[in-house]
Amino acid sequence: MGEVYSHLSEEERRVIQIEVGNGASIRGIGAMLGRSPSSISREIKRNTWFPSNENESYRPYRPKRLKAGPWTGRYYIAGPAQRKADRRRAEPRRRHRLSCERLWARVAEWLGRGWSPPPVSGGPRVLFPDDSAMRVCPETVCRWIHADRHRRERWARCLPRGHGRRRRRGGGRTSRFPIPGRVPISERPPEAGDRSGFGHWEADGVIGAGCDPRTEVERKTRFLMAGIVPGKTAGESVGARLAMFSPLPAGTRVSVTHDNGTEFARHTRLRDGPGMDTCFADPYSSRRRGGNENGNGMIRRYLPERSEIRMGMAGELREIVDEADNRPMRVLDYRTPAEAFADELLELQDQQGCCTSK
Repeated sequence: MGEVYSHLSEEERRVIQIEVGNGASIRGIGAMLGRSPSSISREIKRNTWFPSNENESYRPYRPKRLKAGPWTGRYYIAGPAQRKADRRRAEPRRRHRLSCERLWARVAEWLGRGWSPPPVSGGPRVLFPDDSAMRVCPETVCRWIHADRHRRERWARCLPRGHGRRRRRGGGRTSRFPIPGRVPISERPPEAGDRSGFGHWEADGVIGAGCDPRTEVERKTRFLMAGIVPGKTAGESVGARLAMFSPLPAGTRVSVTHDNGTEFARHTRLRDGPGMDTCFADPYSSRRRGGNENGNGMIRRYLPERSEIRMGMAGELREIVDEADNRPMRVLDYRTPAEAFADELLELQDQQGCCTSK
């Protein structure tokens, strides 16, 4: 069982006062009291007493070249230090937002369903619009989980990446082989860049042991599609992608943005077949395809790295994709990607109906 932390007592503060006056080191004082050196250092820093500042009065400025006199000097004295510590302890402390049992019960329920922190944050806003206590931001959820070892062991696996420790984002790798007909992302249509237009996709692959899934994410609605590719060649990859795009109406497949992997070397078949414009993101810029990276991360929650993926797992992959497409997202005003995609399809049909009637 771990040590129980206790605050410094007035007797310990008297010892600190005496030893500081004798010129003892912080580590020496800590060893004498059986306290951590950092605790002694914080105590001296927080509770140093200025004779001119007992009542928080103004302390005159004196240049460093002048010696500090009794009015402007600083001292550690046990009595004023104890009084400052007592005042701080008497001040009311703000409770952590997730210490509210009603809020944490909702958050824990949705995390258990596999929801990521943004929709977990938005759920209480929709269900309890007039209750200010039922509010939490995504960063607070992550910090609350990682702040305690027992919560981290229980709930960290429910977060999107499932890491036991928070990690910095890293860059990717560039392809050593040039891709024929490569168009840079700077020439992508503006409505694809700002997500205002419908029918612009992002493409990537989820590398596994055996077969590899190919994923496509529509930028505006975040709608995810995926198909399993038997091999890792560019021909097999584009064949699986044509099978995904061909059943869609023409207005839903306008352009697609790839990373720089060689599996997309035959992207020109998408131009010749479905008539899609193709472009490629800049190296080390996976953020330019953020929706697709997020979709891949969702699949990784069910099929971690080094998982064996077989062609017979198409039904299982479809269930994973359905789960991702029917999860509310904050960026969609807490609609699901499937709902947003269906709304865009209806609007597209209305536009085409108006054009044909004219």
